[in-house]
Amino acid sequence: MITAEKHITEIKNKKASFEYFLMQEYTAGIVLFGSEIKSIRAGKANLNDAWCSFLNGELWVNQMHIAEYRFSSYGKFNAKRERKLLLNKKELRKLEAKSKEKGYTIVPVMLYINEKGLAKLQIALAKGKHSYDKRESIKAKDINRDVERIIRS
Repeated sequence: MITAEKHITEIKNKKASFEYFLMQEYTAGIVLFGSEIKSIRAGKANLNDAWCSFLNGELWVNQMHIAEYRFSSYGKFNAKRERKLLLNKKELRKLEAKSKEKGYTIVPVMLYINEKGLAKLQIALAKGKHSYDKRESIKAKDINRDVERIIRS
């Protein structure tokens, strides 16, 4: 019996963990056009400049770039348009209250397609790092890389 492994697309925001301390993570659904989901499946999205904000009690992701799908017959769309995130009310209230506190923000961490074929955005409540914190992150990453090299040798 041959089992086919399903291709799962993951697009990560590598800058997020370097720029912020990720306090608490949530998984949110995202409202997309049909051609946008096809672009995500092709891996044509970028989260590096993306950020989340509240508008009328709803959470929106801003500046997330999803390239136009090449074979789309649908009209053109703005690649960096605001997209609504889907969370339950309890999570939205908690996130909104925390994001209003000084130093906290909400950043997208990873965009992926789950096993059902739905696009999900992993977001995190984050606190900004100072420059000395970033140096510590670089040092820890270098040490881990050296340890991996030694183990592989």
